[in-house]
Amino acid sequence: MSGRAQLMWDEDVTGYDFGPGHPMDPVRLALTRSLVAALEVDRAPGLEVVAAKALGDSSLRLVHHPDYLDAVRAASLDPSSAQERYGLGTADDPAFAGMHEISALIAGQSVGGAEALWHGKALHAVNFAGGLHHAMPGSASGFCIYNDPALAIARLLELGAERVAYVDLDVHHGDGVQTVFWDDPRVLTISVHEHPSTLFPGTGWPEERGGENAEGSAVNVAVPPGTGDEGWLRALHAVVPELLGAFRPQVLVSQHGADTHFEDPLAHLAVSVDAQRLAAESAHAWAHEHAEGRWLALGGGGYAVVDVVPRTWTHLVAIAAGAPVPKETALPEEWRQEVYARTRGTTAPWRMTDGREPHWRGWEEAGYDPADRLDQAVRATRRSVFPAHGLLP
Repeated sequence: MSGRAQLMWDEDVTGYDFGPGHPMDPVRLALTRSLVAALEVDRAPGLEVVAAKALGDSSLRLVHHPDYLDAVRAASLDPSSAQERYGLGTADDPAFAGMHEISALIAGQSVGGAEALWHGKALHAVNFAGGLHHAMPGSASGFCIYNDPALAIARLLELGAERVAYVDLDVHHGDGVQTVFWDDPRVLTISVHEHPSTLFPGTGWPEERGGENAEGSAVNVAVPPGTGDEGWLRALHAVVPELLGAFRPQVLVSQHGADTHFEDPLAHLAVSVDAQRLAAESAHAWAHEHAEGRWLALGGGGYAVVDVVPRTWTHLVAIAAGAPVPKETALPEEWRQEVYARTRGTTAPWRMTDGREPHWRGWEEAGYDPADRLDQAVRATRRSVFPAHGLLP
């Protein structure tokens, strides 16, 4: 099913480091890349490892305001000069030396992957260092400096794409991407996230459905805290496939934040690595069914940096490469030793699975249960946006 795939990777992206104690520990990127290598996923016949260049200002300005770029560059040279009015120098987004260059490099990997898809050099591209979906046009937010998903989509539009779909599976609402394309009917943004009343950034209500010129282009599924595998997968499949079928995207961009996991310290869902793997398989299938196979897959949040993130994103890379890793696969001992050394004694998991077999009830088959909070959330979204696409709620 997979054709040519690219893993977008430059070792320097691990310099995206907000400092000791910050949840966005770059060790999660290093450990993911080393697990990809330890399992020999990067040797799959269908996968090429590619490093793209950092974005220059002309590309960054496709999404970000010039004064914001100036502020990031200044804070990158002198972190003490960071301006909080631009979201810099805050607890979430402390300034660090080289911040501009490394953020532009991460964005470059996502844009480079998008260009490869559009020009036919690859069918799938993965940048697990990307998915920084909270950054706004004029400010940093939520551990995100430059919004690489929005930049990749904007570049696709610049190249001539007429319809791009964005599916965000992070536990947090994809607010920055939604904001950028709020009034653009060429972009369909779908976010499945924990309810905004209980989690940052407090947006992503089902009533948020796009601007005057793009009614129904923003789709938000706000699932209740505590939602596990069955409910999360049910919500995903109750909304995404029908909308993609109606929208007919030329490219699918998906964001695979691993912070929906039950071990994640910053959120309140109860999803397993096994369900996250199934979601990646679904995104892959949707790309082939609805977007001629063009699939850009990005990382995102994920703060269980040893137990969860490396396994989830290695599965993602392997699926894109056409060489999925069997879920019962044991984690290589050399990788487990690396985890111990890099994290000063943390014990790594043993297998590529949480030992779960996720199943979910299909929306059409099982019907709507008005007493179920998850079904209420799905129903609210379908009622809000499905009619704009000619679909029955």
